[in-house]
Amino acid sequence: MAATSPNRDSAEDKQPAATGSDPDARDSESTNPSARNTIDASPAAAPTRQYSPALIATAVALPVILVVAVLVAAVLARRAPVDREPLVLGPVPAPAAPGPACTALLPALPADLGEFTKSTLVEPAPPATRAWQRADGGDPIVLRCGLDRPLEFNRAAPLQIVNGVQWFEVRDHAAKASTWFAVDRETYLALTVPDGSGPTPLQEVSDTITATLPAQPIDPGPLPN
Repeated sequence: MAATSPNRDSAEDKQPAATGSDPDARDSESTNPSARNTIDASPAAAPTRQYSPALIATAVALPVILVVAVLVAAVLARRAPVDREPLVLGPVPAPAAPGPACTALLPALPADLGEFTKSTLVEPAPPATRAWQRADGGDPIVLRCGLDRPLEFNRAAPLQIVNGVQWFEVRDHAAKASTWFAVDRETYLALTVPDGSGPTPLQEVSDTITATLPAQPIDPGPLPN
C-alpha cells in the first residue's frame, strides 16, 4: 500500500494561483489612469486654419481703398480755395479798360493758369485787371486790358503767334519776368509772366482771347530815328 507523501501536499500549497493578479498593480492602474493613456495616445496633427473667401477679399481690397482715398483727398485739397493775402497792384494807364473788349474778356478768363490760381486784389484794384498766384504766393501773373500801344512796339518789333494771337514780348531782366502784349485786337492787352511759369499761362490766355475778341490788323508805331 502506497503512502501519501506529506512533502507533495506542502509543495502544492506553496504555489501561487495561476489566474490571480497582483492587487497592488491593479490599485496602481486604477489610481493613475494617465499612465495607460500616455502609452496608448498618439500625437495628433495641428489643425489648419481656414479663412473665408470674403475675409481674404476684404484684406486684399483694404490697401487699394486706402490708396484711392489718399489720391482723392489730394485732388480735393488742390481744388480747395487757397487762402492767401490779397494782392496789391499799382495802377497803369488803361484808357480802354471800360470798353466792350475788356468787359467781354475779363469774365471769360480761366480761374486757373496751370499751377497758378486766381488772386484776390486789394481794393481799389486797377480797372480791367486780373492776377493769379501759386498756392504759396510768390510773384503773380498779371493781365491788364485796355492799355495804350506800348512804346517798344514798332514796325521792327518781332512778333510771336500763340494760338491765333500775335504777341510782342518786353523782357524785364531785373524783375525776372516778361510782359507779353497782344497787339492784334481791338485794344492792347498785357500779360506779365514771371520766369519759370511755363508756356501754359500764355497759351490759355491766348485761347480765351481768340474765343472772345475778333482779330484786327496790327498797328505798330514808327521806327525810331
